[in-house]
Amino acid sequence: MKYFQKMRGTTKSPPRVSLSEIAWSWLGAFLGILAVAWINYKCLEGTALVLLIGSFGASAVLIYGALKSPLAQPRNLLGGHVLSALVGVSAYQLFPNALWLAAPLAVATAIALMHATRTLHPPGGATALIAVIGGAPVHALGYFYALVPVGLGAVMMLVVALLVNNIPKNRTYPEYWF
Repeated sequence: MKYFQKMRGTTKSPPRVSLSEIAWSWLGAFLGILAVAWINYKCLEGTALVLLIGSFGASAVLIYGALKSPLAQPRNLLGGHVLSALVGVSAYQLFPNALWLAAPLAVATAIALMHATRTLHPPGGATALIAVIGGAPVHALGYFYALVPVGLGAVMMLVVALLVNNIPKNRTYPEYWF
């Protein structure tokens, strides 16, 4: 019975955030994804490169909406994404004909490596998974996937987070770098 009692939770929901906090989070997310999307669709169109990946949407939630979270700090954003990308590419290259095995191997190994390196960033799990299931355009990038789109896109979003999150007096980002 104790096992099921643990599922009730141990604390109350967090309080609502102010309209100002919502507006700054919206603006940061809009500008961060806009920067990455603009380069993806305006500068890389017609090339074999991509810059916009789904896991950046989840990163936006953290670095613009939950900026005090340890999971949102620059070390976690950059390290979590890049390490997970490397793991995902490796898993795909080890098992290109068994995606059913490469996908969970990539995500689970990425989580373990992020834990071990203190770079846990939940969107990193999606970054690893995208390396496996992203199809021919992503697979063609090989380990370059860790640099572009993953590394460059994360750096661009970090720059926007540094600029936007520090405009209001009551917001500070980052909490720490390393």
